Amino acid sequence: MAGATRGASRAIAVALGEAGATVYVTGRTSRGDDGAGARLSEVGRATETIEETAELVTAAGGTGIAVRTDHLEPEQVRALARRIDDGHGRLDILVTGVWGGDRLIEFDTKAWEVDLDKGLRMLRLGIDSHLITHHHVLPLLIRRPGGLVVELTDGTADFNTTYRGNLFFDIAKNVPIRAAFGIAEELKEYGGTAVSMTPGFLRSEEMLDHFGVTEENWRDAIAQEPHFAIAESPALIGKAVAALAGDEDRARWNGASLSSGELARVYDFRDTDGSQPDCFGYFRDLVFGKKEGSVEDYR
Repeated sequence: MAGATRGASRAIAVALGEAGATVYVTGRTSRGDDGAGARLSEVGRATETIEETAELVTAAGGTGIAVRTDHLEPEQVRALARRIDDGHGRLDILVTGVWGGDRLIEFDTKAWEVDLDKGLRMLRLGIDSHLITHHHVLPLLIRRPGGLVVELTDGTADFNTTYRGNLFFDIAKNVPIRAAFGIAEELKEYGGTAVSMTPGFLRSEEMLDHFGVTEENWRDAIAQEPHFAIAESPALIGKAVAALAGDEDRARWNGASLSSGELARVYDFRDTDGSQPDCFGYFRDLVFGKKEGSVEDYR
């Protein structure tokens, strides 16, 4: 699980642990990083670490193995692949969720006015890290038929036909969709499956911090951002990837652009509050389409 310190990637790692998987948890934030585990967020929440994610995986019923890895450094990713090879000799599922670029986004800023360093950093985080990981890790996945690759992104192929408000962000979040499509073609002869996957409006730790709320009182943020009413917990996309991994007929999705809400309806699972939020349907119909209805019609 590449980039599993927090958010959707952490939830996916835990969900795979619940299914009994051994999960290699990677990321840059470790308890050994000069007290990283002791720092607090703006709302007093301890900074997440890869070790904490690994412990959650193990507590859920799997085996979590934390490996500090900067996925922008080819040698570190090469070392990760060697460790997986030495430990298990193969890899069945690769989920590439490396990101960390939300704080770099300057929405509604023209390409010639945006901070260029921030923009280029977003491309490195959202594109280069994924491609470096594919290059070094996919040789493990093709050793046995049935391997699964999940490229995490923001938005489906259909939804992203609408401009995302920042050129660098738009590019960074569309490339994984095309990358999954290309990898799907390359995996066919090995019996593998590749998809891109997106959550809806995610109640990640970073988003909760942004609004100054917690998972327990997240609805208080709706007063600041009405569309947050459609938000989903990270657990939903965790369940989505676990359901896909457990589907013996998952090859039918090969090359597809999928969302957690879509798979919740296909595989009949629900979010932590018992709902099946359809974020992209909500935005398509009510926000952009100006149709009559309420958010409850999409939960």
